[in-house]
Amino acid sequence: MLISSGATDGTIRQVLVGLAVMVPAALLCGRIAQRLRQPAVLGEIAAGLMLGPSLLGLLPGNPTAVLFPAEARPFLQILAQLGLVLFMFQVGYHLDFADLRGQGRHVVAVSLSSVALPFALGTGLAVVLAPWTFSEQERTGLVGPALFLGAAMSITAFPVLARILSDHGLSRERIGQVALASAALQDLLAWAMLAVVVVVVNATGSWPLARMAMLSALFVLCMMYVIRPGLRWLLAPERSWNRDSTLVYGVVFSGLLLSAWATDAMGLHTVFGAFIFGAVVPRRHIDAYAPDVPARLEQSSLLLLPVFFVVTGLSVDFRGLGGQGLVMLLAVLVVACAGKFLGATGAARLTGATARQSVTLGVLLNARGLTELVLLNVGLGLGVIDGRLFTVMVAMAVITTMMAGPLVQRLWLAPRLRTVDRGGGLGGDAAPSAEDADVAK
Repeated sequence: MLISSGATDGTIRQVLVGLAVMVPAALLCGRIAQRLRQPAVLGEIAAGLMLGPSLLGLLPGNPTAVLFPAEARPFLQILAQLGLVLFMFQVGYHLDFADLRGQGRHVVAVSLSSVALPFALGTGLAVVLAPWTFSEQERTGLVGPALFLGAAMSITAFPVLARILSDHGLSRERIGQVALASAALQDLLAWAMLAVVVVVVNATGSWPLARMAMLSALFVLCMMYVIRPGLRWLLAPERSWNRDSTLVYGVVFSGLLLSAWATDAMGLHTVFGAFIFGAVVPRRHIDAYAPDVPARLEQSSLLLLPVFFVVTGLSVDFRGLGGQGLVMLLAVLVVACAGKFLGATGAARLTGATARQSVTLGVLLNARGLTELVLLNVGLGLGVIDGRLFTVMVAMAVITTMMAGPLVQRLWLAPRLRTVDRGGGLGGDAAPSAEDADVAK
């Protein structure tokens, strides 16, 4: 049926104007961030926050409400969700544990420790902040919020970390490989914990809880042992239909959307299906015979992610923090930084890393970035965090992401690391140098 309603036509125009503003703003701020030696995604997040009520909304006439009126926001939310689905596919697709040979002990130890400690501190913080964040009735059901805050503290932004390592020449160093592998493994653990939170919050009883858990396990097994072999056969180079990468693109795009639909239908979130589908897609087949397919999906994701940043920014309002909010922000920052840094540094040191390598891992794994925003939006949608705690957690994600790159550079960890990285520590048996001992002090 053709659209003829004047109100609907007006909403379409509002969505188009909003897109025309948010996409260039995000790209421009991303370019500025790169000039400041920060990940581009940090500038794009900042653009979303600036277009929200915290800055643009303060101007006379409230331009935020004019550019992004309530009627247009559901449509922007749909585009934001599509951008998230494409992004999570990329995260799953680029998971690669091939560089872990000989580093498994370090990776597992660092990953588990840098997840367990922030998770424990986060759940404890949720209980402490409960009187300020939840009503008395909600406090009786703190399991979901506490588990969620623990998972949120445990996240490391895998894509942002990869960019930081590349910028500082650490991508091919053993410390960089361990950092990336640790981030990948701990994000898997954090997403698994988030899935548990979603199931706990959405389930209305013991049977629905068990049903959702069984469906989730069945979905993962189906993806691993049915979909993955099927994709290998379907995308094999000897298939005549694979000569046209457009068909491969269609198969992959449809697969990730259907996977996102499946997890949403079973009570989880769309991001889980897209992430798992990306992880099971046979990379060798795609990279060798249809290398433009991942690039095309990534370009679509980069185009739609600014919508997600602005939708997130519309939910962030620093004006409403007040004194309590600032105390909450300080507490969240301390817990987030201490949990990640101490967890990663301590585990790395105990498994034979030098002091300098251990400190570097602690600094790098504290970056959260876009991955944290994805998780926070899931939590806000579930209702396990309120608007003020959401604002605090978004601020924490931005600050910890900003800290990682400059700390690696200004503390001279990256330039000096190469002199000790090949001689001992991770993957070697050499004793720590005197310089490393100074860092440990």
